[in-house]
Amino acid sequence: MARLADYFVLVAFGPHPRGSGEGQGQILQRFPEKDWEDNPFPQGIELFCQPSGWQLCPERNPPTFFVAVLTDINSERHYCACLTFWEPVEPTQEVVCTEDATKREEEACEGGQAQLSPTAPAQPGQLFAPKTLVLVSRLDHMEVFRNSLGLIYAIHVEGLNVCLENVIGNLLTCTVPLAGGSQRTISLGAGDRQVIQTPLADSLPVSRCSVALLFRQLGITNVLSLFCAALTEHKVLFLSRSYQRLADACRGLLALLFPLRYSFTYVPILPAQLLEVLSTPTPFIIGVNAAFQAETQELLDVIVADLDGGTVTVPECVHIPPLPEPLQSQTHNVLSMVLDPELELADLAFPPPTTSASSLKMQDKELRAVFLRLFAQLLQGYRWCLHIVRIHPEPVIRFHKAAFLGQRGLVEDDFLMKVLEGMAFAGFVSERGVPYRSTDLFDELVAHEVARMRADENHPQRVLRHVQELAEQLYKNENPYPAVTMHKVQRPGEASHLRRTPRPFPRLDEGTIQWIVDQAAAKMQSAPPAVKAERKTTVPSGPPMTAILERCSGPHINSARRLEVVRNCISYVFEGKMLEAKKLLPAVLRALKGRAARRCLAQELHLHVQQNRAVLDHQQFDFVVRMMNCCLQDCTSLDEHGIAAALLPLVTAFCRKLSPGVTQFAYSCVQEHVVWSTPQFWEAMFYGDVQTHIRALYLEPSEDGESPSQEFGEAQYQDDQRSALDVASEQRRLWPTLSREKQQELVQKEESTVFSQAIHYANRMSYLLLPLDSSKSRLLRERAGLGDLESASNSLITNSMAGSVAESYDTESGFEDAETCDVAGAVVRFINRFVDKVCTESGVTSDHLKGLHVMVPDIVQMHIETLEAVHRESKRLPPIQKPKLLRPRLLPGEECVLDGLRVYLLPDGREAGVGGSGGGPALLPAEGAVFLTTYRVIFTGMPTDPLVGEQVVVRSFPVATLTKEKRISVQTPVDQLLQDGLQLRSCTFQLLKMAFDEEVGSDSAELFRKQLHKLRYPPDIRGTFAFTLGLAYTPGRPARTAKDKGPSLRTLSRNLVKNAKKTIGRQYVTRKKYNPPGLEHRGQPPSEDQEDEISVSEELEPSTLTPSSALKPSDRMTMSSLVERACCRDYQRLGLGTLSSSLSRAKSEPFRISPVNRMYAICRSYPGLLIVPQSIQDNALQRVSRCYRQNRFPVVCWRSGRSKAVLLRSGGLHGKGVVGLFKAQNAPSPGQAQADSSSLEQEKYLQAVVNSMPRYADSTGRNTLSGFSSAHMGGHGKWGSVRVSSRSSGLGADVGSRLAGRDLLSPPQANGTPSDPGFLRPQRAALYIIGDKAQLKGVRPDPLQQWELVPIEVFEARQVKASFKKLLKACVPGCPAAEPGPASFLRSLEDSEWLIQIHKLLQISVLVVELLDSGSSVLVSLEDGWDITTQVVSLVQLLSDPFYRTLEGFRLLVEKEWLSFGHRFSHRGAHTLAGQSSGFTPVFLQFLDCVHQVHLQFPMEFEFSQFYLKFLGYHHASRRFRTFLLDSDYERIELGLLYEEKGERRGQLACRSVWEYVDRLSKRTPMFYNYTYAPEDTEVLRPYSNVSNLKVWDFYTEETLAEGPPYDWELAQGPSEPPEEERPDGGAPQSRRRVVWPCYDSRPRVQPDAISRLLEDLQRLETELGRSPERWKDTWDRVKAVQRLEGRPDGRGTPSSLLVSSVPHHRRSLGVYLQEGPVGSTLSLSLDSDQSSSSTTSSSRQAARRSTSTLYSQFQTAESENRSYEGTLYKKGAFMKPWKARWFVLDKTKHQLRYYDHRVDTECKGIIDLAEVEAVAPGTPTMGAPKTVDEKAFFDVKTTRRVYNFCAQDVPSAQQWVDRIQSCLSDA
Repeated sequence: MARLADYFVLVAFGPHPRGSGEGQGQILQRFPEKDWEDNPFPQGIELFCQPSGWQLCPERNPPTFFVAVLTDINSERHYCACLTFWEPVEPTQEVVCTEDATKREEEACEGGQAQLSPTAPAQPGQLFAPKTLVLVSRLDHMEVFRNSLGLIYAIHVEGLNVCLENVIGNLLTCTVPLAGGSQRTISLGAGDRQVIQTPLADSLPVSRCSVALLFRQLGITNVLSLFCAALTEHKVLFLSRSYQRLADACRGLLALLFPLRYSFTYVPILPAQLLEVLSTPTPFIIGVNAAFQAETQELLDVIVADLDGGTVTVPECVHIPPLPEPLQSQTHNVLSMVLDPELELADLAFPPPTTSASSLKMQDKELRAVFLRLFAQLLQGYRWCLHIVRIHPEPVIRFHKAAFLGQRGLVEDDFLMKVLEGMAFAGFVSERGVPYRSTDLFDELVAHEVARMRADENHPQRVLRHVQELAEQLYKNENPYPAVTMHKVQRPGEASHLRRTPRPFPRLDEGTIQWIVDQAAAKMQSAPPAVKAERKTTVPSGPPMTAILERCSGPHINSARRLEVVRNCISYVFEGKMLEAKKLLPAVLRALKGRAARRCLAQELHLHVQQNRAVLDHQQFDFVVRMMNCCLQDCTSLDEHGIAAALLPLVTAFCRKLSPGVTQFAYSCVQEHVVWSTPQFWEAMFYGDVQTHIRALYLEPSEDGESPSQEFGEAQYQDDQRSALDVASEQRRLWPTLSREKQQELVQKEESTVFSQAIHYANRMSYLLLPLDSSKSRLLRERAGLGDLESASNSLITNSMAGSVAESYDTESGFEDAETCDVAGAVVRFINRFVDKVCTESGVTSDHLKGLHVMVPDIVQMHIETLEAVHRESKRLPPIQKPKLLRPRLLPGEECVLDGLRVYLLPDGREAGVGGSGGGPALLPAEGAVFLTTYRVIFTGMPTDPLVGEQVVVRSFPVATLTKEKRISVQTPVDQLLQDGLQLRSCTFQLLKMAFDEEVGSDSAELFRKQLHKLRYPPDIRGTFAFTLGLAYTPGRPARTAKDKGPSLRTLSRNLVKNAKKTIGRQYVTRKKYNPPGLEHRGQPPSEDQEDEISVSEELEPSTLTPSSALKPSDRMTMSSLVERACCRDYQRLGLGTLSSSLSRAKSEPFRISPVNRMYAICRSYPGLLIVPQSIQDNALQRVSRCYRQNRFPVVCWRSGRSKAVLLRSGGLHGKGVVGLFKAQNAPSPGQAQADSSSLEQEKYLQAVVNSMPRYADSTGRNTLSGFSSAHMGGHGKWGSVRVSSRSSGLGADVGSRLAGRDLLSPPQANGTPSDPGFLRPQRAALYIIGDKAQLKGVRPDPLQQWELVPIEVFEARQVKASFKKLLKACVPGCPAAEPGPASFLRSLEDSEWLIQIHKLLQISVLVVELLDSGSSVLVSLEDGWDITTQVVSLVQLLSDPFYRTLEGFRLLVEKEWLSFGHRFSHRGAHTLAGQSSGFTPVFLQFLDCVHQVHLQFPMEFEFSQFYLKFLGYHHASRRFRTFLLDSDYERIELGLLYEEKGERRGQLACRSVWEYVDRLSKRTPMFYNYTYAPEDTEVLRPYSNVSNLKVWDFYTEETLAEGPPYDWELAQGPSEPPEEERPDGGAPQSRRRVVWPCYDSRPRVQPDAISRLLEDLQRLETELGRSPERWKDTWDRVKAVQRLEGRPDGRGTPSSLLVSSVPHHRRSLGVYLQEGPVGSTLSLSLDSDQSSSSTTSSSRQAARRSTSTLYSQFQTAESENRSYEGTLYKKGAFMKPWKARWFVLDKTKHQLRYYDHRVDTECKGIIDLAEVEAVAPGTPTMGAPKTVDEKAFFDVKTTRRVYNFCAQDVPSAQQWVDRIQSCLSDA
């Protein structure tokens, strides 16, 4: 029983002591006047009576009632029921309050309280003061308080004849039961009657209607937010104008939190004077009057719920974690069903008759039932995670949070994590964890209803039924008896407050009331205490927990098969079957990713431990340690799955003998895991072990059937095997019946159990925290926990002694070595903190605790000494056998510089190799070695992931392409050790991110870096691989010269350079007449005695270009070689120059080839022969060149065959030059004479260019671009944005903005393609000069000039470099992206601006193409003329001229524009030490990317494939070939490179020229050939250039890890697989199908296209038939020829074949590929014997020749071959040698019969010179001749030296050979 009311207080208005306008509350009277012993009087009641402040009012307000809640220091709540009414102010009070104050009070009063207009006339100026009746109680009977205070007020107002003292006395002496559901009727002695109803269960909160009201006011989502906020300890503030509403809302929120109790600040009604409480740092639930809303605005971390407005405001800095799914959505749905039952029926066609909604009280209970179910689902199975640490004298219980989260599958869940860490849950554990207590609804629900709730999840109606059942119980708890006797309480009359009261509330007689109270107290003492026995029971544990949402853990779901594999492997290890175990180990390590397998491993290992010790041999020990490490590496610091817990006893059990007396335990090898340094893990382990031992203490010995080290959570609840909680429950039940001595004995036993475990754990922790090698102490300190535990212990201990003991430890223990001391000190402090915490919580006595603190340093010190011996001995063990290093395949001539260093290759941010979203295996990380050769950096190894199998992983790149090298520190994938590493980035889009193995010393790693640097940046270009290849060249040794064979090429080149130096500056030389020699003399090397002089006139006649006999022979050699260069061959093809000496023809040519630069005197970076206008003399060129940067004056590089317009290139202008030319300086100053003469020369030069164009030679009048119609000029017209001219008013657009990417194209030009082709009108300039906008600033064009400037904005080389760096990072990030997926790649790609630069290049090129096509010439004059100029000029020629789209033509284009015109390959590629600072700038690669973009859009226009472009892209930087090495022809001559290709045939040396290599390969394989090639010869390509039309080149993104980059062809050809029949192991033939992995295999090789495959099959079949296979190209040409003939029914007409270009242009431009249909029929080749390779019909031969566009055979290179007739012949060897089949080639041009080993052989085995042949006659078979051949198939060829015996395959072919040879002889 308890008092209904503790105190009755009368509080009235009193003046403020400091005289301010506000008043304050004064307690007039309180009863009883003495405090109760058990309940002192609460302070500050007067503040809570008027929470908005004590103020006077100008009118009478109606009485108000609310209940405030005060919380005392013991967390007890006191309910203060306040009834306030107003009384007129007495005059004495009025004097005190000034008028000013009155005004303020009026305002406040209006704002604060609801007003009623007074009907009774109040005196003018009359004020009213509030007076409050307060009841203070610890019970929450709000209605009783309201009635009781109302009764007292009614007696006073109505003037009833009842003694107030009696009523108050009775109220204070009334006692009621606390709980149990009983009813009590009370009367206060005024003719009244009230019934007090107590709840059935004390623990369930009483909510009345507060929860339902809260949902009505705020809605479901808002209340759920507040619920989560309160549970996760956020600050919640309610606002309302009604105090009663505030109190109800807070009560409702607390009711929802049941079974958790809110333990922070709880103030439902906060007085205005205490508003600063809102700034407290701790969480709270507080209610404040809405009048003070403004004061709450600046609170940044408070969630504000406005009850009147129905809103909840969450500040930005606050994150409320939501409930875990699916509980969030389920709860939301059930709440909406309870609150709005109509919602389910709203869509029904025939809704049922409306059912009556629940009453508000019932709805309140239904809502609470929903949350009760939610808690039961959240906390289901919580009792299985309770650790009972002590049973007597009081239970001490701890909750194993990690195990709970792990088993529920909610480790990642933010909400539950915060709830379990909160104070409310700690209270829940200590209150509800007790095993023997009375139970309530929640205990029943969580124990018995879980299965039902899981079953009901998907059935809303069943859920609703369950909710209603629970609601009934909750309702019954508050209202157990439905028929409640009627209350009878006197109420005051209507508007009684407005009547004038005769007197103020009277002063009560203290004596009378005190007497009544004393009487009642005396009566209570004499009566026997009514003790109601609590019904205590053992709390049911319920079913074991299950995951909240059954999640599959992806690929690691453990099948029984996997567990079987784990068991087998362990049994093999312990049986000593090491080979078997080794086979299974990879599968085991893979399986251990799954939880069940890890548990299984721990269980299996337990079985092999006898008497807590298991001694293993070295191999077994390694296996066991490796599996343990694999288990632990996936453990989080919480160890939520109990894996580390299960392994902890094992790591101290498994050991190996290192030497007599020295044993190494497994713990020294598994320390590198974060779990060991987590205090929470050790605490949970400790409590789990203590529980096991405490349980064993109380179990009968017969029952104790299990080992004390039983793993937590494994014990299943069985009748014969009681859980620790059951044992504890039984002990608590018996406790009161035990004698005092027995109780004391049990307490001591438990305490010593805890103490002994603490010592045991101090040892265990020192084992796992002290490293074997103290030099690795940095690891220990870096691991989570030990470092920061110093500052942030999560310990809740107050009387800790760890600090003092740990501090003194370092000084006392006498450690000398600071390093060891540091580690030891950290470990001691860590253990002491742990011991402090657990012992204080477990009730260990302080004496014992002191003893422990003394012990810990000694334990640590002893262990350190033991470890020193172990470390010393373990060093002497033989090293573990690491996987064998795989040696990489090397190129011929490539040598190893550094042998393999063991490394791990780590993932580099690309998803492909790690088995990411794209699928495929996790090839990386891989374990292997890195090799450094003279050419490449190569990694070879195998994946560390055992499931991938033994795939060899190769990643390499040429040393020359290294762009960045940086040291990194990374974890090795296997042992998780921190190791030094190296990250190497290459411009071929490879990245080697390597961690060195621990066996690789830092000096080896440093040596690797130094050697790499030396190879990457040799001091001289001759130190590069392309030069050292095949020579024993070392820098510093002079190059060897061959004295005996005439002058070598180097001698020749030295002579050339010497002569060049002589002739520089020589202006006039005697004029000589030339006689052209025969062409055959041109290529012969000069004899030794020829002199070095060169004397050629500077002002030669145009006709005298060709070298003549008047030149010295060495000069003739020079000129001859110059003529043979690519430039010259191309000029002849274009008809720009002539080799004829006919004067008349030469004069008619507008241009001539000038040898003015043959000695590179004018411009070193230009080729020796240049095309200039016919009318310009050579000596004028010297002066023109001065106007241009680097002396690169305008020269012609291409002429359009159709419009005869020419394309010129030059460097940018100096400050003088054209700019000066156009600036109207009419009176030049004398100092400018030199410049002016240059400018005049330049003007003449440009005029000569204009005049040389046929259309403009006689044109009159000028119309420039500005003459275009304004329709094309409008703000976004074609030209409006390209050219600049201040002349035209129609041109308002920004100059060059189109090219700067700011074009506003109209819809037809959406792709960046030109608009209508006719946009160029006939009026246009003869010559457009495209120059840099910055360089042409302030230009004022002269209307009389016939050229026009087009200033454009272009990017510089440094921008290309910066952009490329970003592109590299985008394609190969180096580390995994923060948000993996395509979005981050595309974002970084966009940031790089690489595609924007490609867009600009294509745009400028298309513009130039259009100008040339319309008949205007163009001069491209950008930067120095060797970067962007080269890109643009090359692209223009490629787009305009189909020849350059052939293999031969593209080679010519690159040789001419890039090599001869001096693109600085060495400088841009940073090939030498000098270029190191400038870095890699991929100008040529950017050009290739542009070609790739065009190739994609016009796939039928190119003879070469995309692979060809990638090949060049790779090798232009690789330095494998000499082709792309130097900066100009001049430098190549200086090094003797230019003409070495023209020398005698070398033997089987590696190719030095990339072109030679491509030629050789092209003969063997069609990899560079594009099968869809079907050109339209007249076609000018106009590609789309907008960024949206550009694609990222797969050269940047693809890689082949099986063999490294596929561009070194010899390396890419791996060993072929044996065919099915010939399996070497003799087993059954296996299928030849294989898995093709992206990023691992080279798909073009593994899955060749249909045509390549058929050509391969054809070659294979021919070889099988004993024929030497035909060249693939001939076969292909023949097929195409046949296809064309088949396509013509009458032999004429349009061919309809798939490869002929009858496709309309728009289809072609978007890429028409081979269609499926005709291919099969096209390639069904007949293999009849008569169609041998020699009998190709002439018609098909011609068709084939036509199809390949080899129209320029007369300009073939010197080393390419002419084959007039070829085939197989048997040839008799010389004396005593056998007959052999050889491939013979009859070459009419060279007048030779050559023979080769086979068809595709490139090296000639012998030559028969036809000049020496005397006769061809029939022969006879000799010994050893082929047997099956007709005798008439033999013939002999007799030469002056010997007789050759031949045999053909049949008689006709023999006859054909004889005829062919005869005809050759007669031709000669």
